[in-house]
Amino acid sequence: MSGKRSPARRPTMKDIARHAGVSQSAVSFALNGRPGVSEDTRDRVRQVAEELGWRPSTAARALSGEGAATVGFVLARPAETLGVDSFFLQLVSGIQEVLAERHLGLLFQVVEDIEDECAVYRRWWAEHRVDGVLVVDPRTDDPRPDLLDELGLPAVVIGGAPDERHPGLSTVWADDAGAMAAVVDELYALGHRRIVHIAGLPGLAHTERRVRTLRAEAGRRGLTGVDSVTTDYSDAEGAAVTRRVLAAPAPPTALIYDNDVMALAGVAAATELGFSVPADVSVVAWEDSALCRMVKPWLSALSRDSVEFGRTAARELTALVDGGPARTVRVPVPRLIVRDSTGRSAGCAGIGRSSSAAP
Repeated sequence: MSGKRSPARRPTMKDIARHAGVSQSAVSFALNGRPGVSEDTRDRVRQVAEELGWRPSTAARALSGEGAATVGFVLARPAETLGVDSFFLQLVSGIQEVLAERHLGLLFQVVEDIEDECAVYRRWWAEHRVDGVLVVDPRTDDPRPDLLDELGLPAVVIGGAPDERHPGLSTVWADDAGAMAAVVDELYALGHRRIVHIAGLPGLAHTERRVRTLRAEAGRRGLTGVDSVTTDYSDAEGAAVTRRVLAAPAPPTALIYDNDVMALAGVAAATELGFSVPADVSVVAWEDSALCRMVKPWLSALSRDSVEFGRTAARELTALVDGGPARTVRVPVPRLIVRDSTGRSAGCAGIGRSSSAAP
């Protein structure tokens, strides 16, 4: 007799669907806590899964052939900017929370550019290293969706607008345009007519949405002293751009920063130049964090649940890996929290808040 044993066959979601008398999509919805099935169906599916001895990690591996029970996450950004970026720290925290529940690992890699990122996807696919990937920082001209379609690698795009050209990819996105419009509404109501947006990396889809929205809101109100300047998200560039725009003959009365780190650096730079916040210049940070409440004055900021953003993306990816359909999920619009760093424009003391309507 041979001493070699054949591995026991692992139960799959197809097995659960057959025993429960429901579709595989219903099984995916039920086991991933997604809407679309009744509570009775959800309970029946979970009971059958328990009876069959199904476990999420093994199901993911079985459905992907020689799966790795691992999710991939590649970031094409300067490594030195990541340690102080609160958004990505919270996003990864939410992702890891969901993956840990399913006993899935997270394979994280930082690369120089998009070309290197695409090369990583090809290598991971060829080596069966990951069951799916989370894609961040969608570009306006982005080669990654076509590549992921070609490879057939399950993927969730975080932060991208819905894209009908790639129906196999799931998307989790926030309304950056609506958030920027809310900020401009608030600043305009406070009398600000010269506004500079100190933005993040050029070419990113969300950067371009914010820039376009600011331009459109300025055009709607007939404002000419409005501009956007792109940066690498670092405190160094945030401070440098702040010094440059405040040194102009007609400096802005309000600054919008694309993250909290740049906003803090901008407040310090403005203070060094003799500007008082908010008496001379108002400041808004795009990402709210503890940092915004560790400086005086406390920073007005756009707040969103970045941890839940990560959880949502991870849930959508595990659903794809389990054989569920691709979906587009919109998270709540970031909410502006007004604190001490925004105030009335000194040059527009006579303008009331009712002036927020376009002239």
